[in-house]
Amino acid sequence: MTKVFACIDGSTAAPAVCDYAAWSAKRMAAPLVLLHVLSDETHPTGQNLSGNIGFGSRESLLNELAALDERRNKLALEQGRHMLEDAHEHVAGHGITDAEQRQRHGDFLDTLIGLQDETRLLVMGKRGEEGDSLGRQIGGHIESVVRSVHRPVLIATAQYVEPKRILIAFDGSPTTRTCVEMVARSPLFSGLPCHVVMIGADDAEHQTQLKWAQETLQSAGFEVHTAIEAGSVEEALCSYREAHDIDLIVMGAYGHSRIRQFLVGSTTTNVVRDATVPVLLLR
Repeated sequence: MTKVFACIDGSTAAPAVCDYAAWSAKRMAAPLVLLHVLSDETHPTGQNLSGNIGFGSRESLLNELAALDERRNKLALEQGRHMLEDAHEHVAGHGITDAEQRQRHGDFLDTLIGLQDETRLLVMGKRGEEGDSLGRQIGGHIESVVRSVHRPVLIATAQYVEPKRILIAFDGSPTTRTCVEMVARSPLFSGLPCHVVMIGADDAEHQTQLKWAQETLQSAGFEVHTAIEAGSVEEALCSYREAHDIDLIVMGAYGHSRIRQFLVGSTTTNVVRDATVPVLLLR
């Protein structure tokens, strides 16, 4: 569990995925792996077409269809290799010249699950290659990946800005407490000012929970700013982010208050969709 994996495809977010993955790998002194998965859904492997053409078909036509399918698959593999080569050149601009290049053919989610044992951080774009035409919508892979891959997932935006300040969405639940503890001990965030934000009533219970988070981070050497905001989770977090020039949002994948809707309701989609900065999801 040592490597940073950058999921590379043909989307407009791919360069930023490389940037954020390179930034993360350097801060954590971790190996960087550039990963391209050729999905069977988009580029199926060779298949038996004998039952797909009806009465009177010619054997030459079957052979031609099989040859076209094989050629398409080879072209897709070649395109993927070029993507990886371009990504390797891109991360070299961050001083990483030894990034590993991997290409896999199969189901995207199954591939990531199979790589969990060596994954420390997974970086992927907000929208995949097929999602560039969806505008503000997020890619279909994100929720299934976060549900199934038990590793931190950094969802990159299309434009890279080196993170200088982070925001932790905190609700006092065990999940978000674990999130605070992970941030406190991770070299990924070392030296960055940290804002801890709760959404809800400004009461004694929330103040106590917030004080615990502040002390935990301060004991790890962080400059900490805390706040309790009213309103909906996604709107309050995004407003706070804009007001304080936050570069990266950190959230627990699951919680026990209104933030629990994150990933099991509309809140996750809204935060990830509306945020103009990357979102790091921690388990």
